[in-house]
Amino acid sequence: MEFMLDLAVSVVSLLVVGFYTWSLRGHFYSPKMATGAKLISAVVIATTLFFLYLAWYEHQVAWVQITGLVIEICAAALFWWAVSASRKARLRFAFDPDHPDSIVTTGPYRYLRHPFYTSYLMFWSGWAIASSSTWAVVPVIAFVIIYVSAALGEEKKFSKSPLAPEYEAYRRKTGFLIPRFDQR
Repeated sequence: MEFMLDLAVSVVSLLVVGFYTWSLRGHFYSPKMATGAKLISAVVIATTLFFLYLAWYEHQVAWVQITGLVIEICAAALFWWAVSASRKARLRFAFDPDHPDSIVTTGPYRYLRHPFYTSYLMFWSGWAIASSSTWAVVPVIAFVIIYVSAALGEEKKFSKSPLAPEYEAYRRKTGFLIPRFDQR
């Protein structure tokens, strides 16, 4: 059973990392990758290798692995929902210096402003949980810092763009990284 769960966590995790890697060419559009986006890529590679090590060389409790796996699958579903909702928006890479062209308000964007970052944080948290290691918290904290910084930077760019009034109205009724369902 332990082998099968280790395998399931590894396969699902690598598949989700593959989805995120695909999005760099298949979904996001930037003339070049900003330094911050390159940093994210390096942290993703390092964390993937670290979590794979934990999966195969440390002992995990079955129900904890299953919980982490479910969170990862939910993160992947949120990711694809965000891709579907924003396909025509031509979103940019994290830390891209250009101002945004449009605001997406459908799909998961109806409830939160940064569903991609939420998806990424859910995924890394799920894999950390599945690893059953206290050390797995360290990269998750790093990702929280990176993704919150990226999201705040994007919000600042919106506030300085022609979309500022529309974005401010949108910002007031949606959550930052956690969904807000009371659409006042």
